[in-house]
Amino acid sequence: MPLLLVADPDETLGHDLVLALSGRGVEVSVCTDGAEALLRVGSLDPDVLLISAGLPTVGAVTFVKAVRKRYQMPLILGVGADDAEEAVRALAAGANLCVARPYRLDELLPLITGVRPESPAVAKLLTCGTIDLDPVSHVVRVDARPVHLPLREYELLHYLMLNADKVVSRRQIQTHVWRSDKVMTNTIAVHVRRLRERLGDDPENPGIILTVRGVGYRLVCP
Repeated sequence: MPLLLVADPDETLGHDLVLALSGRGVEVSVCTDGAEALLRVGSLDPDVLLISAGLPTVGAVTFVKAVRKRYQMPLILGVGADDAEEAVRALAAGANLCVARPYRLDELLPLITGVRPESPAVAKLLTCGTIDLDPVSHVVRVDARPVHLPLREYELLHYLMLNADKVVSRRQIQTHVWRSDKVMTNTIAVHVRRLRERLGDDPENPGIILTVRGVGYRLVCP
């Protein structure tokens, strides 16, 4: 069972995760401030960290910096409506990705259970040219430099890399990335443009993520 360490000031929210995840094969340890969470990281060696952007005592950015000095386990940041600035700083400090808070089980579960070592499809490092994506640690590198992606852009890149050099339709992206058929194609186009910019691709004349007119997109590997 993967061990998830949750650090969130809302104790009720943490214990709701314990109940929800215990039946899904995930062990959960909960604490309510950053100082206690740092102690538990050292004593428990969890597989995944889930921390609130509004972490008290030791703030989220300080927590991330302290953890990254010694550990490389996936670190997920729970972000509320007023946490945008703190989220940007935490991602720059080494957090892997952000999820909406209050948490949604269908969004969290694949991220947590994906660290299981017996899952070869998840454990495989994906490479396309100068882009590397590690699905275990949720780290993306371009030219060996870490690139921090919001969750949806990370999932979009992951799906494109799994289908590198193949054309994926907008409907496939709706299904596998957004998990909904109600997402507007303009929304997908905006995320593709942002992803191109983060990867160093030219949004006006892309050479990595190509638009296939009337169909969808294709990630090109040299």
